Amino acid sequence: MPRYTSDAIRNLSLVGQSGCGKTSLVEALLHAAGALSAAGSVERGNTVCDFDPLEKRYQHSLSAAVVGFDHDNIHVNLIDTPGMADFIGQAIATFPAVETVAVVINAQSGIEPVTRRMLEWAAARKLCRMIIVNRIDAEGVDLPALVAAIREEFGAECLPINLPADSGSRVVDCFYNPEGEADFSSVSDAHGQILDQVVEVDEAMMELYLEQGQSLSPEQLHDPFEQALREGHLVPVCFTSARSGAGIKELLSLCERLMPNPLEGNPRPFLKGEGSAAEAFTAEPDPQKHVVAHVFKVTADPFVGKLGIFRIHQGTVTKESQLFVGDGRKPFKVGHLFKLQGKEQIEVDAGIPGDICAVAKVDELHFDAVLHDSHDEDFIHLKPLPFPVPVFGLAVEGGSRGDEQRLSGSLERLVDEDPCLVLEHDVQQNELVLRGLGELHLRVALEQMKERFKVEASTRPPRIPYRETIAAAAEGQYRHKKQTGGAGQFGEVSLKIAPLERGAGFVFKDEVKGGTIPGQFIPAVEKGVRQAMADGAVAGYPMQDIEVTVLDGKHHSVDSKEVAFVAAGKHAFLSAVANAKPLVLEPVVSLELVVPPDAMGSVSGDLTGRRGQVLGTRALPGGDLTIEAQAPLSELADYAGKLKSMTGGHGSYTLEFSHYQPAPHTVQQELAAQWKPREEED
Repeated sequence: MPRYTSDAIRNLSLVGQSGCGKTSLVEALLHAAGALSAAGSVERGNTVCDFDPLEKRYQHSLSAAVVGFDHDNIHVNLIDTPGMADFIGQAIATFPAVETVAVVINAQSGIEPVTRRMLEWAAARKLCRMIIVNRIDAEGVDLPALVAAIREEFGAECLPINLPADSGSRVVDCFYNPEGEADFSSVSDAHGQILDQVVEVDEAMMELYLEQGQSLSPEQLHDPFEQALREGHLVPVCFTSARSGAGIKELLSLCERLMPNPLEGNPRPFLKGEGSAAEAFTAEPDPQKHVVAHVFKVTADPFVGKLGIFRIHQGTVTKESQLFVGDGRKPFKVGHLFKLQGKEQIEVDAGIPGDICAVAKVDELHFDAVLHDSHDEDFIHLKPLPFPVPVFGLAVEGGSRGDEQRLSGSLERLVDEDPCLVLEHDVQQNELVLRGLGELHLRVALEQMKERFKVEASTRPPRIPYRETIAAAAEGQYRHKKQTGGAGQFGEVSLKIAPLERGAGFVFKDEVKGGTIPGQFIPAVEKGVRQAMADGAVAGYPMQDIEVTVLDGKHHSVDSKEVAFVAAGKHAFLSAVANAKPLVLEPVVSLELVVPPDAMGSVSGDLTGRRGQVLGTRALPGGDLTIEAQAPLSELADYAGKLKSMTGGHGSYTLEFSHYQPAPHTVQQELAAQWKPREEED
């Protein structure tokens, strides 16, 4: 068994904008804890977490990496995550593995787009949050203004738990220590603010506080402090310099004394069952219960095989454990169990509740899988995480003839690793389309494929992921009848369709009376409708936001078969669509741009020319401006180069899917004219 117990574990995910110093912070923490003799640097390419050759080349984290270390009375599992917006899915994927999300802010850059998103996503997942202001000793930082901006942006619950002193060369604690000198603010004021915030969540403690005042001991406040963290009533702000080491030991102490352990964090949103029948399931951090573990990261290596990294939420995993993957019927044996230190795999005998471990060479493992050792847990899964929708795409082709299978297999392995990479096979266009969160996201994926799997590909712009829908209700009817000697085919379907609100998807209803369509054929009708929706009716794009209700039909006691009702359902649906004002929807994306002030006019004008809309602007501490806008994806094919041209190379942007809206009439006509429906085989 491990040398520590569950209540000694601290799980933290370091997130934040690229360049805030997360990887350097991990190095400083490892060094301060005695796990490293000397801290590495991103520039020298010798950090524990950025071990991939591409990460060393880009000098940025491209994937989440796990390290563990002991310090005093605790064991810390720390996850270093990428900060570039294109790789944000790797950071979100770590949320189920930790109790605390530590959002790192660069003291020079201030609040940046990824900072804001991460705090919002962590709060939505009901995770404890803390803010680490790094690089406090850099030139030109205005820490009082930054703290004020943090509290204005994220709420009064963001309170300093320590403060810089001696021009950022050290920090002074404000929770356990009610007195002391700091570079700004007052230690005693900060101490009082923290106490006031903490006691608000506990009526009994509030009464005691009113009686005793600040003579309350920090030990008395441990439970209400944890409660305030769990409820989001307190977001501690602490200060560090990974370069000089200022605040690093204080951060370790903060983790030990105040950050929640696996027995204290909010329970994970597990569900048991499928669909609308799924019920909440609480995994208990009891080492004696059945195993429940969640895979939050997988990596595929042509030599090592598939590596699955998981957080144990219940039970104990040992090298002899037999584990099922989801509702799989056949278990796998945990031959080797590992703790991770970056790329290094350290074999251990067992993993306990709250710990983060890994297993290798298990092909059935996949991202978001739940591992367990009892069929009672077959249908347990986590409530889905809200990942950004990948809309940026490239059509990918093999570099030489006969490469298609190797190409597809390699891309599927990369997609297994990244929840924000999607591989689509467009049968009609015979395109293999890789979609991600941005140009860099896709470029790195293709470079990884080349380096790891020795597969090269050529790329070109893909089709825009248009969708189709209807604007009015209508009815349709179709009789499918074939007689070719012997038993024939017969099925008749009458149905109605109606538009749903945007983003609602697809609803299928059965209102057949009197058994005119026997119940066993209703799924065949739905199958036919779904086939028609997948193929499209206007321009060959998938249809969405439609309610289909089967009203009536006919059957034959001998000739009615599933295939007949599939065909009848498909054609009845298409008949209804023809009278339901069908239209093409185009994807609209939200953009967040960072540009120099003198480029504001040209950037805004260019967005307007692309049928875009500027929603707002905000000044950043360094003098740049943030522009929030929306625009159709089809108008942004050449945007990266254009933005560089307009900003002298100093502009950057991120985009994420927002919604679908009707495409302009001329675009719809053009798309419809280009579409050549496949010959029907029915």
